[in-house]
Amino acid sequence: MTQSHPRISKAVIPAAGLGTRFLPATKATPKEMLPVVDKPAIQYVVEEAVSAGLSDVLMITGRNKRPLEDHFDRNYELEEALTRKGDAGRLKKVQESSDLATMHYVRQGDPRGLGHAVLCAAPHVGNQPFAVLLGDDLIDPRDPLLARMVEIQEREGGSVIALMEVDPAQIHLYGCAAVEATGESDVVKVTELVEKPDASEAPSNLAIIGRYVLNPAVFDILRETQPGRGNEIQLTDALEKLVEDETVGGPVHGVVFKGRRYDTGDRGDYLRAIVRLACEREDLGPEFRTWLRSYVTEEMLHSSEG
Repeated sequence: MTQSHPRISKAVIPAAGLGTRFLPATKATPKEMLPVVDKPAIQYVVEEAVSAGLSDVLMITGRNKRPLEDHFDRNYELEEALTRKGDAGRLKKVQESSDLATMHYVRQGDPRGLGHAVLCAAPHVGNQPFAVLLGDDLIDPRDPLLARMVEIQEREGGSVIALMEVDPAQIHLYGCAAVEATGESDVVKVTELVEKPDASEAPSNLAIIGRYVLNPAVFDILRETQPGRGNEIQLTDALEKLVEDETVGGPVHGVVFKGRRYDTGDRGDYLRAIVRLACEREDLGPEFRTWLRSYVTEEMLHSSEG
């Protein structure tokens, strides 16, 4: 008989980073508020949590992150102005963000790493399994990764991490997992985790991407975890403790993701995400694709002439 585990309802989104790769744009604007077409990146992440059934969202913030709270709050003056103009379309878009989820906020204080940011969620989460979504990773809603992870955690217990195959030369940028196969093609049993290994020492090319469904036992481990790589408290180090001893918080499984992912933490990938999503929009795509084809053709012509 399949064992039933507690239903997950809470999502944690760490959003306290300084966004230094996007300076000077992020000097006064949180990187999470940078638009991807016409919607801030952070809204895509909250929408993903809600679509997976997680309507209680805690955002871990820091200084200069007040615009995040304002975005998910009501703006009565703007709503009234749009109502007077009869602009129902834009009014609906404005209200969507404030009606998405029950939002909560806590400040991280000192930026001591992802593990420390997750630990800040302990009073809110309590003794329940919960999801962690990193704001730099946007997952295409047509490829429901988080919902699959929630399904596996509720069936198997323990924790579930998202994995994705990457070029071995890039594995040093990620946490990396050694795994064993299961009876499902997209689900693996995690046997080892290493934070940002050298390519020659990586146990696989399966990288941890920014989605986790965690057993609350991780909080006790994080409280005892010493700073690791980068002199920060690494979530991967705490998860490795769970892998080593299943009696603490149950097994650790991985869902191997093969869908569409956009890394908005990298400037090049951020631009590519905007182009891809704009091309697929019904209201923007046809005209934008026509312009893009013309632009690329012209650039290729100029390059060949040069």
